[in-house]
Amino acid sequence: MPEHVERTPETDVIDFRAAEQLLAARDPRGAVKLLDRVIAVHPENTAARLLRARAFFAAAQLRPAELEFTIVLEREPDNAFAHFALARTYERAGKPEQALRHFRLAAALDPQPQYVKAARFDS
Repeated sequence: MPEHVERTPETDVIDFRAAEQLLAARDPRGAVKLLDRVIAVHPENTAARLLRARAFFAAAQLRPAELEFTIVLEREPDNAFAHFALARTYERAGKPEQALRHFRLAAALDPQPQYVKAARFDS
């Protein structure tokens, strides 16, 4: 969508849904581009920020992913998925202590098998 076109709530929803599809189709950079516009208009939209964090992670842009996941967790400290995804980001960035902390928080909030396994409570 050209930048001079007036944005409406509908265009923001369309961009968000299109970004979900782009991420699913393994085009994280395209998803980020759409989400940048949505977040510029709706910086409080946590769902858009979480999706953008996932897209940054998929594009191996670890620092931006870390920042977005951190913003999500500031707003939703009980978001187990965001803790798990932030932990995976730290793990890829070579920060194992920070990763383990967030893996454990994810598992404590939601004891899904993948979260519990990553938390390594038995070690």
